Amino acid sequence: MSSHHRASESRRQYQLVADRIRALIEEEGIGAGSRLPAERELALQLGVSRPSLREALIALEIDGRIEIRGGSGVYVCAVPVGASDAATSTLGESPAELMQARVVLEGAVITLAAARVTKAGLQRVEDALAAMREEHASGRKPVDADRRFHLSIAEMAGNSVLVDMVGALFDGRHGPIAARMSGKVESTHTWEAAVGEHEAIYRALEARNPQAAAAAMCSHLLASHGRWVGEVADVATKAALSGA
Repeated sequence: MSSHHRASESRRQYQLVADRIRALIEEEGIGAGSRLPAERELALQLGVSRPSLREALIALEIDGRIEIRGGSGVYVCAVPVGASDAATSTLGESPAELMQARVVLEGAVITLAAARVTKAGLQRVEDALAAMREEHASGRKPVDADRRFHLSIAEMAGNSVLVDMVGALFDGRHGPIAARMSGKVESTHTWEAAVGEHEAIYRALEARNPQAAAAAMCSHLLASHGRWVGEVADVATKAALSGA
């Protein structure tokens, strides 16, 4: 295998798509202030999924190459004199891939946790849920309580490695692209939906029903990612991520 091929493999999908958008801008001579094709058209033109395209556009916006104007479109920005227009640098993991990993991991973790529910463990999950409700009611984003909720479930599974993995994947939401995506869409309404989904997860755990718990967790994570990208995951995506 060539070193060039290995280098290509190490690059994230959003980087590769962003590089293609850069090349498109250069090849077609799209000047500063001009609008790029609509998202659906651009995704078809490049032959990529819309979630991958969105991540690439956010990466380019962070780099200052484009500006995303809500309700208007995506516009090319002027490249400062002397600035490099090289390949897009890494900005952490892909939010879509992080969420896929969470669906796989936390779906398995909660299945194990539901079979090992203890009164003390369930109380920790309930306390985290109560904190989420309180933070939300106070107009604050209950991110810390949300993290504690998911970690409390992992702790009931009785495996410290799984706890660390759940925590690490959750913290991926603070990466540059994920943070920019969530910052654009998070609102009182989206957090209200998220709290309701956590309540469904808790009820399934309380009932000690592994299948219902895994289904509720998968539904929540898919809905969460759908809110980030502004669309509901399609049936094929749900089936692929849930292992159906």
